[in-house]
Amino acid sequence: MQTFLLVLALFLIVVLIMAVGYIVQRKTISGSCGGISSLGMDKACDCDDPCDKKQARMAKDRMLKEQQWKENQIH
Repeated sequence: MQTFLLVLALFLIVVLIMAVGYIVQRKTISGSCGGISSLGMDKACDCDDPCDKKQARMAKDRMLKEQQWKENQIH
Protein backbone atom coordinates (compact mmCIF):
# COMPACT_ATOMS: atom_id res chain seq x y z
CA MET A 1 0.00 0.00 0.00
CA GLN A 2 2.89 2.31 0.77
CA THR A 3 4.34 1.77 -2.71
CA PHE A 4 1.00 2.57 -4.33
CA LEU A 5 0.69 5.84 -2.42
CA LEU A 6 4.27 6.78 -3.29
CA VAL A 7 3.67 6.15 -7.01
CA LEU A 8 0.35 8.00 -6.91
CA ALA A 9 2.02 10.99 -5.26
CA LEU A 10 4.78 10.93 -7.89
CA PHE A 11 2.25 10.93 -10.73
CA LEU A 12 0.29 13.76 -9.13
CA ILE A 13 3.48 15.80 -8.75
CA VAL A 14 4.35 15.25 -12.41
CA VAL A 15 0.84 16.28 -13.53
CA LEU A 16 1.03 19.36 -11.32
CA ILE A 17 4.41 20.34 -12.80
CA MET A 18 3.05 19.91 -16.34
CA ALA A 19 -0.01 22.02 -15.47
CA VAL A 20 2.15 24.80 -14.05
CA GLY A 21 4.35 24.65 -17.16
CA TYR A 22 1.30 25.02 -19.38
CA ILE A 23 -0.07 27.92 -17.35
CA VAL A 24 3.26 29.76 -17.42
CA GLN A 25 4.17 29.18 -21.08
CA ARG A 26 0.70 28.83 -22.67
CA LYS A 27 2.26 26.34 -25.05
CA THR A 28 0.45 23.20 -26.17
CA ILE A 29 2.02 19.86 -26.93
CA SER A 30 3.07 19.78 -30.58
CA GLY A 31 3.98 17.05 -33.01
CA SER A 32 7.32 16.22 -34.49
CA CYS A 33 9.03 18.39 -37.08
CA GLY A 34 7.90 17.20 -40.48
CA GLY A 35 6.63 13.76 -39.58
CA ILE A 36 6.51 11.26 -42.41
CA SER A 37 7.23 13.88 -45.07
CA SER A 38 10.69 14.44 -43.58
CA LEU A 39 11.49 10.81 -44.46
CA GLY A 40 10.66 11.41 -48.11
CA MET A 41 7.36 9.54 -47.96
CA ASP A 42 4.23 11.07 -49.45
CA LYS A 43 1.80 8.98 -47.46
CA ALA A 44 1.74 6.54 -44.55
CA CYS A 45 1.47 3.56 -46.88
CA ASP A 46 4.32 4.25 -49.29
CA CYS A 47 3.68 1.28 -51.54
CA ASP A 48 3.36 1.67 -55.33
CA ASP A 49 0.36 -0.65 -55.60
CA PRO A 50 -1.95 -0.55 -52.54
CA CYS A 51 -3.98 -3.60 -51.61
CA ASP A 52 -7.55 -4.08 -52.84
CA LYS A 53 -9.07 -3.01 -49.51
CA LYS A 54 -7.12 0.24 -49.54
CA GLN A 55 -8.02 0.92 -53.18
CA ALA A 56 -11.71 0.36 -52.42
CA ARG A 57 -11.49 2.63 -49.38
CA MET A 58 -9.74 5.33 -51.43
CA ALA A 59 -12.39 5.09 -54.18
CA LYS A 60 -15.18 5.35 -51.59
CA ASP A 61 -13.53 8.39 -49.98
CA ARG A 62 -13.11 9.99 -53.40
CA MET A 63 -16.81 9.43 -54.21
CA LEU A 64 -17.88 10.90 -50.85
CA LYS A 65 -15.73 13.99 -51.41
CA GLU A 66 -17.16 14.48 -54.89
CA GLN A 67 -20.68 14.05 -53.56
CA GLN A 68 -20.06 16.58 -50.77
CA TRP A 69 -18.56 18.99 -53.28
CA LYS A 70 -21.65 18.71 -55.50
CA GLU A 71 -23.97 19.24 -52.51
CA ASN A 72 -22.08 22.37 -51.45
CA GLN A 73 -21.83 23.77 -54.97
CA ILE A 74 -23.52 27.12 -55.52
CA HIS A 75 -26.00 27.08 -58.43
